[in-house]
Amino acid sequence: MSIAGRLASKSVMIFALRIFGAGFIFLVQVAISRVWGAQSLGDFLLVIAAANLIAVVLPLGFQTVATYFSAEYGSRGEGNHLRRFVGRAYIQMAVMGAVVLALGWPLTFLLGEAGAHLRPIWIQTALIGIATAITYIGTTTLVGLKQPMAGYLPDMIFRPALTLFAFGVVALMSPVADLGLMLWVLAGALLVLFGVQGLWVRRAVVAVPRADSVRPIEPKRWWRFAAPWVLITLASDYFFDINLILLAGLLDRTDLAIFGVSTRIFALASFGVVAVYALTLPNMFDAERDADRGAFGKRVGEANLVATGLALALFVGVLLVGRYALILFGDEFADGALPVAILCLGLVVRAAFGPASLVLSMHDRPWASLPSVGLGLAALIVGNFTLVPPYGLMGAAIAAFMAISLWSVSLWATALYRAKIDVSIFGRFRAAAV
Repeated sequence: MSIAGRLASKSVMIFALRIFGAGFIFLVQVAISRVWGAQSLGDFLLVIAAANLIAVVLPLGFQTVATYFSAEYGSRGEGNHLRRFVGRAYIQMAVMGAVVLALGWPLTFLLGEAGAHLRPIWIQTALIGIATAITYIGTTTLVGLKQPMAGYLPDMIFRPALTLFAFGVVALMSPVADLGLMLWVLAGALLVLFGVQGLWVRRAVVAVPRADSVRPIEPKRWWRFAAPWVLITLASDYFFDINLILLAGLLDRTDLAIFGVSTRIFALASFGVVAVYALTLPNMFDAERDADRGAFGKRVGEANLVATGLALALFVGVLLVGRYALILFGDEFADGALPVAILCLGLVVRAAFGPASLVLSMHDRPWASLPSVGLGLAALIVGNFTLVPPYGLMGAAIAAFMAISLWSVSLWATALYRAKIDVSIFGRFRAAAV
């Protein structure tokens, strides 16, 4: 089977599981909206956005490069370095988690309207963020060690199921909305679930031989790669979590809930694209290790082809059925049909211009991505304050699309200039034509 065929097969399988798990999340969101109201759903989505941002920051970027270093050390049989890297990731995540629990509450006063809604439920939000950080490290490490199903399953299937369980328990116990209690139940369940996943990670890590001698310079290399990826990941994978917090003061609670649901549909769609590149990374690293530029380019090209095709299919699917999915939350949610389609069109642009940040990191230029990240965030902020007040939901969607497109093109140009590699799908077509 060709590279593209294997990628498509694995990606479809993982994406199908993600869809199955997302069904639980959508059931929870529909139930909260129908039983507790759209405003409660808006608050829940704000909590999840804040928890995701906390989870990204806690490991200080190590979770974002764990796939890369796990693939490298696993490929070379360097078990000592793998143990040191994974251990460092978990330790600093735990230290930062304690800091967030102790000192994070006062910082909510800097978040304006969003902070006012988070303050009464800050401890639960922080605990959910800590639990999520644990699975981020575990998932990316297991993917790098070629155990993607063990990495993705707890987050894709069990976390959504536990979220539904938490809502069901509280809804049966209390006749009125009690989001705080639901979050306590969810936080405890997630900490247990992802703690168990951590034991699986340990088993995978200790299975790698320890024949390598320790190189003291490696931690500096980890930080050089990881530090810029904190910002890169925040601005790309958690772009809409930042956006929800920014929009909390620009949209009313119902519109914020509608846009939040729309962004979750986008996040589900974007997972398919992210999974393609995550599954390709170990093979890309093998080609880079062997200095096989042709094989490296072929793997990037095949990944782009699958990712862009998947993004196009998802865009068409959302365009056709997005309205009906949104109406499940309430008739007022139909207003999000066109905005969510615009968001998914941005995903097509992102996939077409390729994994530029990843390629820059593989060529030891991770910091080169930061100007494009800053450009995208600046465009988002300017777009929100310019377009949201007069155009509401459509303004928010257009601002997000413009920001995604701007940083995707900018990152592609940076990779072409710095690494001399065309990571876009257009590069593959040019190579095929030669």
